[in-house]
Amino acid sequence: MPLTRIGLGNPVAVAVGCILLVIFGLISLSRLPVQMTPNIDRPSISVSTGWRAASPAEIESEIIEPQENQLRDVPGLQRMQSTASQGRASINLEFDVNADINRALIEVINRLNQVQRYPVDASEPTVRVGSDQFGDTIAWFSIRPLPGNDRPIIEYQDFVQEVIKERMERIPGVSSANPRGGRPFEVRITFDPYRAAAIGIDPTRIGQRLGQNADVSGGFQEVGRRQFTVRFAGRYSIPDLQNLVLEWRDGRPVFLGDVATVDRVMRDNTGVMTQNGGPSISMNVIAEPGVNVLEVMGQLRATVAELEETHLRPAGLYIVQVSDDTIYIRQSIRMVATNLLLGMSLAILVLWFFFRKLRATLMVALAIPLCLCFSFMVLDAAGRTLNVISLAGLAFATGMVLDAAIVVLENIVRQREQGRDPMEAADRGTGQVWGALLASTATTVAIFLPVIFLQDEAGQLFADLAVVIAAAIVCSLLVAIIVLPTASYRLLGEARLVDRHQHWWKEATGLVMRLTDTPRRRWGWIGGLTTVPILVALLLLPPADYLPEGQRNFIFGFIQTPPGMGPDTAERELINVINERMAPHFTGEKEPKIFNAFLGFFGTGAFMGVRAENDREVDRLLEVVNREFLADLPDTIGFANRSPIFGGRGGRRIDVDLQASDFEDLLDAGQIGFAAIRQAMPDASVRPQPGLDLSEPELRLVPDDRRIAELGWTRNDVATLIRALGNGAFLGDYFDGDRRLDVILRGEGWLTPEELMSMPVATPSGQIATLGELTRLERTAGPNQIRRIDRRRTLSLQVTPPSGMPMETAIEILQREVEPQLRAALPADGVITYRGTAEALGETLRNLAGSFILAIVILYLLISALFRSFRDSVLVLLTIPMATVGGILGLRLVGALTGQAMDMLTMIGFVILLGLVVNNAILLVYRARDGEREGLGRRDAVEQAVRLRLRPILMSTFTSLFGMLPLLLLPGAGTELYRGLAAVIVGGMALSTLFTLILLPSLLRVNEEKVPSVTGDVVPA
Repeated sequence: MPLTRIGLGNPVAVAVGCILLVIFGLISLSRLPVQMTPNIDRPSISVSTGWRAASPAEIESEIIEPQENQLRDVPGLQRMQSTASQGRASINLEFDVNADINRALIEVINRLNQVQRYPVDASEPTVRVGSDQFGDTIAWFSIRPLPGNDRPIIEYQDFVQEVIKERMERIPGVSSANPRGGRPFEVRITFDPYRAAAIGIDPTRIGQRLGQNADVSGGFQEVGRRQFTVRFAGRYSIPDLQNLVLEWRDGRPVFLGDVATVDRVMRDNTGVMTQNGGPSISMNVIAEPGVNVLEVMGQLRATVAELEETHLRPAGLYIVQVSDDTIYIRQSIRMVATNLLLGMSLAILVLWFFFRKLRATLMVALAIPLCLCFSFMVLDAAGRTLNVISLAGLAFATGMVLDAAIVVLENIVRQREQGRDPMEAADRGTGQVWGALLASTATTVAIFLPVIFLQDEAGQLFADLAVVIAAAIVCSLLVAIIVLPTASYRLLGEARLVDRHQHWWKEATGLVMRLTDTPRRRWGWIGGLTTVPILVALLLLPPADYLPEGQRNFIFGFIQTPPGMGPDTAERELINVINERMAPHFTGEKEPKIFNAFLGFFGTGAFMGVRAENDREVDRLLEVVNREFLADLPDTIGFANRSPIFGGRGGRRIDVDLQASDFEDLLDAGQIGFAAIRQAMPDASVRPQPGLDLSEPELRLVPDDRRIAELGWTRNDVATLIRALGNGAFLGDYFDGDRRLDVILRGEGWLTPEELMSMPVATPSGQIATLGELTRLERTAGPNQIRRIDRRRTLSLQVTPPSGMPMETAIEILQREVEPQLRAALPADGVITYRGTAEALGETLRNLAGSFILAIVILYLLISALFRSFRDSVLVLLTIPMATVGGILGLRLVGALTGQAMDMLTMIGFVILLGLVVNNAILLVYRARDGEREGLGRRDAVEQAVRLRLRPILMSTFTSLFGMLPLLLLPGAGTELYRGLAAVIVGGMALSTLFTLILLPSLLRVNEEKVPSVTGDVVPA
């Protein structure tokens, strides 16, 4: 073997290469970004546009529809989801996984610039990469007043926005920080409609006069030796706005102060936010994809500590971190690192048990750190991250990387036992098994190719695992054929390795040969071990789940409130009630104790986050939240779950989307579907988006065009008037030297619709009219939110199955028991689609099934090429059914004890099994065919192959199994991610190894009676 001879000829270079590999591996390890999980998400861009005091119907027609019209054919766009709520439009664009997100971002911005017009008081669209959701949050902070500070926290919104938010978003790796719970300031002109009418002031003309409020530069003029700036100071200060002249009558001015007051006040209350029962401003921080979350969190904490010293305490505030993703990340990484070290120790103990020589054991064990360091280098070069999945891949690889070294050292020792000198034994022993090792390494690496090139969530999730294991296996081959022969030549010396278990191998070989001695027995084993596993696998295959929810100590919940509930009512009847229920749990008077909690209401619903004092009591606290805190709240739908560790894509939510041309029919179908889902899955949480009826109370003012024209107005004038008598009409903005504030014209408050309609107004014709003369009042109801998917109105029933119910089972129940009722209720053009986790699960199952089949095809072709035989490669592949059923049995056993589901992470274990179980088969077939080529009869060749390869097969199997056992058995943070994967691999390897030693000899000995046997003993080379 040329590479082996190079190493034997220059052992110092080999040692230097190993040292350099360790050094660069550790450097790469220090450079790797640390995250909880790999980033799994489709490229998405969100667009958000604000329009104060606008209803969902106005938002839909004036903002969303024009934006959708421009964005509908953006290249690579797969889905466009829009939401029109009170005062805000949101559009989420989801792109193909292969889309260039930077190009898509530029395209989206360009197309938004082509929207012809927006309402004058609408904000500019905000565009950001990523979906606009809570699921990407890495931390929540709450800002509260210090004791003795009586200033309401809601007045600090501008301070938080301009100081805390700005500083946090400057941190590298932070995508956005979003404060909620405060109220910004505005300049409000509050006019008295009765006084304005009495004086004859048309309120719709106040804005025109206010347009004169601006400073104007007259340029520059040189006077003598100096140049002066000519500037007209036309801008009013807020107190001076009272002196704005509206009209000139009879030689006297009519000032704005005669009919209105001007103040700098907070905007109207739109929501409420509390932390641990007290008012607060809460802020969630979203990290950019692919960053080192631990570093970002460290910088966040440092920034918060600095802000607390320099800005918050002087302002009478303090800040509390309510949730921290890095706690669970550190716990999970510490747990998997512990499992990795423990697995390495167990694998080395297994080696020592077989070798009983410390020097030989350490030589083989040397492969572990070298392969791990090489994997770190490959991860760094590939731009991957260090996360629970990649670390679990390293733990899985711990036992796998020893296989090649075990086979090589065992063969070298056998050569020396036959009397060859150390140099020749190292060269010859490595060369004999080189072909089999290359075949097993190539097949193991090849099975990951279909996974690495997957572009969906499965590919994004498994790429780290595939890269780590493939890199470690490739390095293990190089270590086995270069480093180990050199180390054995230099370090093993003249020591003899006595196999203390030799009698075991002889007895086991005799047993295998007896069990496969007759054609009837052989065909019985072949038929039983290839067909029975397939039948057992089909019967025991568990239903599929998507992603594990995780065991984070953070509960996040939503409460859908009844239509028309305002913030003051919500605070009184919802927020205060829930806080009272939680109060005994803050003090420890009731168990489980709450460490921290925030609760807020905005728009059409409330949300809450709760963290338990004790990590082990989260499940109990979750039950208390759902059964006590959120229960028995009138006309609300509330539910809470553990915050998923995979963010938005990791939630266990199935979106049943209903679409039809008639929205009334959608509402009827939604009501039927809601009841059907509650009946089919009583413990499931069902959240309709938007509500199931048009019950948002609405006072609709229908214009009388004839009367409006008669009085000298237009519909636009009346619309401005109605806005002014409502939440206020936007007149422009005002710069106070520090920040720009909205200027709002607003009438004095009214209490009843009748009072509104009797408001007098002065018209351009000089007449006084009431609002009731200009419009007709209709009491009706409208939607509190409008949801659109791909430009069609959509009603979504968001279903969260009960804990422990696999997603596949939940989807089957929905399709079998709920969908027929929905189809009967929908009109002919009605459409039902399943999105969210349901869509992702279906796509993942299809892709993984295709990858599994493609991996088998690649295995077959590679083994055929390496064996130079299509028939022998079939023999190897026939061991796969036993491995599959072993994996299913292992998963079923672990599932019965821990509730482990067959989630997406677990499914990849069956693909990994393909590369592992064929290794033993390759060793046996390769040795048996070599024996036949050396002149042995078929029976003797098979017997010799079993006797010579039994020890390395069992050694490699046991080192792999014991290396993975900690991942399977030890509980802790993050173990739910890889426990099922470990169960599949351990169960599949254990069962397949046991029965492969019977199945393969049976296959290899077929028709041995027709193959003549040679006389005499043939000594294996």
